[in-house]
This record gives sequence, C-alpha cells and structure tokens, in this order.
Amino acid sequence: MIMLPITLTMAGAAALLNFWLGLRISLLRRRHSVSIGHGGQDRIETRMRAHSNFVEYTPIFLILLGFVELARGSQPWLWLVAILFILSRIAHAFGMDRAGAIGCGSGGSP
Repeated sequence: MIMLPITLTMAGAAALLNFWLGLRISLLRRRHSVSIGHGGQDRIETRMRAHSNFVEYTPIFLILLGFVELARGSQPWLWLVAILFILSRIAHAFGMDRAGAIGCGSGGSP
C-alpha cells in the first residue's frame, strides 16, 4: 500500500484553507447584500481573486508534491516545502486584503 503522509496532510490543510477563503467572501457578500459577483465592491473582488488564485495553483502543487513524495519518500525538506506553500497561501490572502492589491500584480489593472 502506498502512503503519502505529506501530500494527504497538505491536501487536508488546503481543503480547510479553501473553505476559509470562501467563507471570507461569503461574509462580505452578506454584509454588502451581494449575491452574485462582487457588486462593485473592491474588497469582495480582491478576496474572490485570492480564492481563485488558490484554486488555480493548489491542485498542480498537490499533484507535483505527490509525485515527488512517491519518488523520494517523506523527507523533512519536503515537509518544509509543503508547509511553506500553505503558509504562503495564507499570507497571500491577507496581502490581497491590502488597499490597492489588485493593481499590484502583473496581470491586474491600475
């Protein structure tokens, strides 16, 4: 039986983080009475973008993490990389909450 403890642990952490990111959007939508989209609210838009970015990049990270774990085993450096990924996604969510965050990236509009 193949065991991938790092990948499984990080997939669980990613699922919890995904729930938290979605919840942050839902709470703002309720506060501003917005049911679909961002309703012109910049803060909702930035939180939606942070959540979308997480959903875009996390699956490929978890797949690659699983492949490396299969090839190299559960090594301490792989735990470190995986934990840093999760912590960086949390930091990204808070960073996107800063004023003017959408225009800071290369793909955002000024």
